[in-house]
Amino acid sequence: MPTPRIRPARPDDEEALGRLDRDTWSPLHAVQPRPEPPYGPFFSERDPAAECLVAELDGALAGYLRLGTATPLACNAHVRMIRGLAVAEEARGQGVGRALLRAACEEARRQGARRLTLRVLAHNAPARTLYESEGFVVEGTLPEEFFLDGAYVDDVFMGRFL
Repeated sequence: MPTPRIRPARPDDEEALGRLDRDTWSPLHAVQPRPEPPYGPFFSERDPAAECLVAELDGALAGYLRLGTATPLACNAHVRMIRGLAVAEEARGQGVGRALLRAACEEARRQGARRLTLRVLAHNAPARTLYESEGFVVEGTLPEEFFLDGAYVDDVFMGRFL
């Protein structure tokens, strides 16, 4: 099995990342409606290319992770937050998500962070299992925070020290 190669995103990844984002959309993890044309840009002022890690398998884009600050507050500058993670369907089960999480921890440490956090929908058991296996613990739950696909879903806050 090939090893995922993790690298910083480049502006020319925009189209492929946008396509991957749309292809992996699911009510299992998305709180926004399914994207419809015309599609907005993948990179933006809020989500710049500089805050995105890309995974490649055999030279093909296989996933991404958005890593940003948790808040714009100076007193919170020691915390980074995972604000998005997606793995192409054909690349699942090949260590891509795990490699992206480990690279995010390394990058957060490099940036001087002490903690890494994320939010995940309670019903997303595969993601929660992966996060827990990489040292994330549940730090809080917002009960019935979202109404998705006809059901109320808890929002789970997870974090880990670096």
